[in-house]
Amino acid sequence: MIPLQLEELARITEGRLLLPAGISGTTEVAGSVQTDSRLVEPGSIFFALPGEHTDGALFATSAVENGAAVVVAEQELDLAAPVLVVTDGVEALARLASAVVARVRDAGRLKVVGITGSNGKTTTKNLLGAILSAEGPTVAPRESFNNHVGAPVSMLRVEADTRHLIVEMGASKVGDIARLVRIVRPDVAIVLKVGLAHAGEFGGVEATQRAKSELVTDLGPADVAILNADDSRVAAMAELTRAKVRWFGLGESADVRAENVQASAEGTTFTVVAGAERAEVRLKILGEHHVMNALAALSAATTLGVPLQRAVAALQEVARAERWRMEVLQPGGGITVINDAYNASPDSMAAALKTLAQIRRPGERTVAVLGEMAELGEYAREEHDRIGRLAVRLNIDRLIVVGEAARAIHLGAGLEGSWNGESVQVADTDAAYDVLREELRAGDVVLVKSSKSAGLRFLGDRIGGATS
Repeated sequence: MIPLQLEELARITEGRLLLPAGISGTTEVAGSVQTDSRLVEPGSIFFALPGEHTDGALFATSAVENGAAVVVAEQELDLAAPVLVVTDGVEALARLASAVVARVRDAGRLKVVGITGSNGKTTTKNLLGAILSAEGPTVAPRESFNNHVGAPVSMLRVEADTRHLIVEMGASKVGDIARLVRIVRPDVAIVLKVGLAHAGEFGGVEATQRAKSELVTDLGPADVAILNADDSRVAAMAELTRAKVRWFGLGESADVRAENVQASAEGTTFTVVAGAERAEVRLKILGEHHVMNALAALSAATTLGVPLQRAVAALQEVARAERWRMEVLQPGGGITVINDAYNASPDSMAAALKTLAQIRRPGERTVAVLGEMAELGEYAREEHDRIGRLAVRLNIDRLIVVGEAARAIHLGAGLEGSWNGESVQVADTDAAYDVLREELRAGDVVLVKSSKSAGLRFLGDRIGGATS
């Protein structure tokens, strides 16, 4: 974070500063901002936020022992470091992020890119981050820091020389993205897709569409909205923004589009067409569904002035989307494991299954190990059933369904009709591991896919031999 005096910090957060003896309000702090005391380093600002299951104030002493320069809390604390008492810790965090980003923006060349969508946010963030990092100092979220706490913490990593800030914007209800937009107004806004991810929390796909549209509704005429031309719900957002619209997609009407898409076990190739320019792209990331994420990243990068060929060169160096996202593991014995169990929605589950079917070479057997797609609410049974039927239609050879919450996948596969494959339902990941250990053989390609809450990512690591 940029240097701020303690008095400035108090003014920005509208807090009351409690100073221990020997420390003045003009003391500067410039360390990282943390909400987890275990991540605190010397000089960090620790936000002791109250949580659903615990209170950050309980860990304030530990944070100070780890070197926290100041603790921001909603109560007075007796500590050997300055304490900034605020009414609302989350709101104080937002005020600080907004002020810091505005100061860096006013003083330099900082450009902010916001990304949202039901699927693909993290992959797009990583692809764009790789491109922009090659152009100058760039800040992008770690993992999926995209909510009302994680996003501001990521924003506060900007320094005086930061040229690009990428903000991943997730939401669990209408209004969440609007709140993040108020903290940091994007110069470029990307909307990837509107689907059923988290539809149970939102209350339906129409509410999801309203929530995602919040990213573009307050953009100004000098800003750019990058929209998916192939998703009708995203395309409709063009009517809601004053910003210049730039389209990406597979159709000829898109400003940045892909042709000749080919998926294989080595990655995905396509030709990107941007106006009069063309370039051949070889993505190391598995799955043709990532082509849309790549197009979105290339659209944003070229909008920010990065030459297309240079952007493509950086894109091609990205080895994987993210840990546990279409991550290819080779445990030996001629077996390949695709661990894609960090998140799952009906769209991403279908895309992963299609990739599994596409990359199968002659003589190889496909095995899908599938768990629950969480947060679907009333759509849960129907969508799990649909995935089971899709596995049959794609001729997946073996289906292993893990957990009672995913049972409709197993039932749907069984009801689909003629199928040479076989589905089995198991209670948990240990039972799934036992089945796999008994059955896997050379030439098997195994997809492991579920929502994070189902825990299948650790099963993927276990059978794939990953250690980190």
